[in-house]
Amino acid sequence: MAPPASNGADRDHDRDLYLCLPGCVPVRAKRGAAAAAGAGAVTTTTARASRHNFVRAAASGLLAGASFTNHESLPGLPDAYAEFAAAFPLYGALARADAIRGEEYQHLDRHVCLDYTGINLFSHAQMNASLPSTSSAAPPAPVAWQPPFFDIAYKSASLRTQVQCGDAAGGIGAAVTRRIMASLKIPEDEYTMVCTANRTTAFRLLAESYSFQSGKQLLPVYDYESEAVAAMADSARRRGAEVASASFAWPSMRIHGTDLRKKLARGRRRGGRGLFVFPLASRMTGARYPYLWMSAAREQGWHVALDACALGTKDLDTFGLSLIRPDFIVCNFFKVFGENPSGFAGLFVKRSSLAALERSVIARSIGIVSIVPARRWSLHDGYSTELEHSLSFPKLAEPVLDDVDVETTSSFSGPLSSTAITRSRNLQSDATENGDAPEIREVDAAENGFYPPEEPMSAENGGHETEQLAKEEGQRGAESVMEVECRGLDHADALGLIAIGNRLRCISNWLVVALQKLRHPHAENNGHQLVKLYGPRVKFDRGPSLAFNVFDWKGERVAPPLVQKLADRHNISLTCGFLRNIWFSDKYEADRGAVLEHRAAGDGAGAAVVTPGKRRKDAGGDVGILVVNASLGFLSNFEDAYRLWAFVAKFLDADFVEKERWRYTALNQRTVEV
Repeated sequence: MAPPASNGADRDHDRDLYLCLPGCVPVRAKRGAAAAAGAGAVTTTTARASRHNFVRAAASGLLAGASFTNHESLPGLPDAYAEFAAAFPLYGALARADAIRGEEYQHLDRHVCLDYTGINLFSHAQMNASLPSTSSAAPPAPVAWQPPFFDIAYKSASLRTQVQCGDAAGGIGAAVTRRIMASLKIPEDEYTMVCTANRTTAFRLLAESYSFQSGKQLLPVYDYESEAVAAMADSARRRGAEVASASFAWPSMRIHGTDLRKKLARGRRRGGRGLFVFPLASRMTGARYPYLWMSAAREQGWHVALDACALGTKDLDTFGLSLIRPDFIVCNFFKVFGENPSGFAGLFVKRSSLAALERSVIARSIGIVSIVPARRWSLHDGYSTELEHSLSFPKLAEPVLDDVDVETTSSFSGPLSSTAITRSRNLQSDATENGDAPEIREVDAAENGFYPPEEPMSAENGGHETEQLAKEEGQRGAESVMEVECRGLDHADALGLIAIGNRLRCISNWLVVALQKLRHPHAENNGHQLVKLYGPRVKFDRGPSLAFNVFDWKGERVAPPLVQKLADRHNISLTCGFLRNIWFSDKYEADRGAVLEHRAAGDGAGAAVVTPGKRRKDAGGDVGILVVNASLGFLSNFEDAYRLWAFVAKFLDADFVEKERWRYTALNQRTVEV
């Protein structure tokens, strides 16, 4: 059933309240609940009471009455944690997560990783303990594969063909696929998993394979600029589809419901309908969206693609998704949280929706991959993302990089350390016999993002490689039953959806409150706030991501890329993003000119402020807000949030940026230009 219409656009985003408990379909919270009877009313009342109690505890029990104007006046970590634990006693019952982190992810104590979103496959301890085997003897069944040593090999196949035929039975690829689908609770008899190079490639592959025709539409729901979505939109337009976008109400950044309902209905009236791309939660702001929008889109005749890349490890294991099965699901996976960001993306295709896909020649060269054993390892870098190239092959020319495949907000590589994948072609038979054939090797990229190869694979070279890999995988699968130990998935499974959700809920809401307590001294109106948050504030069902900006004592914004660089030098990894598609009601129309900015092409720092345009319409183009983003994962703990808070508080010192400039100049490092 579609979300009910409101009496006015201004009230649409304020009064359509949906209760979205972990593992359930959202329920409309109606006024006059006292008149309701039965078990449903009791459940709803209890849920509302628990949410209200949580918000009250966060608002009144955290740093109550405090205001910090100097970073040296912050409470110490033990005192801050004691107050945090008293306000959220539930967090103390989640000690198992801290134990797992201490045993398996000790490297996270050295660096705060707030730039990862996606699903972690292996643990750091597992990575260090796994050594490549030199034995040629066939191990007894079942065979234990030693992760995280694997490569990805490109295949020349259309999405439709891959779903119909799949990979060769057995082997590492099939084992990893089975393990992932079991952890995500995605039924193998209903969905087929197709591996792609990264998230952007998955979106482009879906756009090139979907049956976009004249009159059909693409309707993504994103409050930030995403290179993956932009690549999908470009492909859809080129194929004759109309591209629209949902809008988000300022300042809550919730979906503008009236506008989205109209766009969903308009597609049906025109007879086009098309593809509805829905993320369930914002990667930037942490705003969550009701499941019922997927149901509403399906009732209007749309195919639904769920972008699960911003969701937590167990967020797919919900009752809501068990009832509302999307036609397509996109997830991304990385090897080790905070250490090895290389990985791949998974595009899950519902078999009953196969008719919506076409065989595309272009899609054959976009980036479907197979997971294959790694042939050589580089051990000199502590099992980092740099893998060794085989000397048996000639040096390859630099791959052609396409800007549309750069996911600026992707968590695959983080903002300041990234990887690229390049493939070795022209396989030689003697090298294959010696076991030295590198299918795809990871190398350090230039900066800022994950660059997949865009060079189409030729039939002569790519086809030979694919056939050879399929033959090897099939032989290995026939010889033994392979088992995969993915401790990252095991840890998420052990904690479960509810425990992970409660843990992140406590930490993220504490961070929201703590950041709002930082104020500049000696200013009018009791001091300017140091931090401005975008999206939901203290909220029971907010996501684990925060979008914010830092302002100096004069009220001028500190450039987000500068904040990101300085954070990295304090061992904290953050990302930057660009909020867009913002809708202003009459009440907030005056804020338009003050908050929106125009970003010229290629300018990541923003430029001139946009003058107010017509009411109820976004100015379009690259108009939005450049922000700093921090994303918590299921391995994040209170100390990570505290360290971020303590770093941001350093900007209360009016000379902090200048001191950092001179500090790194003295250390003969590259200066940061302000």
